[in-house]
Amino acid sequence: MDESRPIFVQIAEQIENDIIAGILPEEGQVPSTNEFAAFHRINPATAGKGVNLLVDDGVLYKKRGIGMFVAAGARDRLVAKRRDQFQSEYVRPLVTEAGKLGISETQLVEMIRQEGAE
Repeated sequence: MDESRPIFVQIAEQIENDIIAGILPEEGQVPSTNEFAAFHRINPATAGKGVNLLVDDGVLYKKRGIGMFVAAGARDRLVAKRRDQFQSEYVRPLVTEAGKLGISETQLVEMIRQEGAE
């Protein structure tokens, strides 16, 4: 666990990562809050808070008396959300800094290619 972010946020991100990776398929059942709590040795209410973030976002839904399930289209929505975050958190600042340093678009693309080749 990462001490810098709330545990319930980390639980939600773990579930998101598992959905994106295909470990938790759409319409598949996710572990219960008690299972998350036992695995991470945290309070079930904390695990529930993380799961409920995803319910609120429409990523998970409840089947009464059965458990939580991954919503249809959840993976595509999560990938789109993560791409938007990637652009705003990494690409935009990179392009801004490159501009400050006089690095052209062509030079920046070449730098990225070089990094990818290593």
